[in-house]
Amino acid sequence: MKISSVTIFCGSKSGNNEMYTQQAIELGEGLAQKGIQLVYGGGGKGIMGSIADACLSKNGKVIGIIPKLLLEWEAQHEGLTELIVTEDMHSRKLLLYDKCDAAIILPGGMGTLDELFEMLTWNNLRIHNKKVYILNVQGYYNHLIELLDHMEQEGFLYDNWRERFIVCKDATTILNALP
Repeated sequence: MKISSVTIFCGSKSGNNEMYTQQAIELGEGLAQKGIQLVYGGGGKGIMGSIADACLSKNGKVIGIIPKLLLEWEAQHEGLTELIVTEDMHSRKLLLYDKCDAAIILPGGMGTLDELFEMLTWNNLRIHNKKVYILNVQGYYNHLIELLDHMEQEGFLYDNWRERFIVCKDATTILNALP
């Protein structure tokens, strides 16, 4: 199945390593060049803002989905193809999942992990079967990968987590992996 739309989960902060932003920019530009629509949390700062700006700079389509609660806090992006404002976080996440063919996880904080694990849980429960890609910039997610391996070894996972998502070291690898 050809992917026409991806949801990006990432930080509304940039983090301490400039490679996070550099890889987000490369990914955003690459998605636009491949004609893949970017769907994300609607923020205008941090990695969120960087990937949206990069995609838009190459004439890509970008849909932001943001709850009323975060309009001021995340400083919504003003130049998007479309901005959807939801009543709450749950409605936001549902739309983020519904509007994509696959998801890509970049470095981020608690919200990013929440979105990742909800997506993986929904995959596990067969609510959807969307591929999830992890952009493991300079090993950002290595400890998470170790934890997932441990959870599997200890018998808490129903299937091999590596069948649920693909770990990639950089934006180029993800762009090449997208069908």
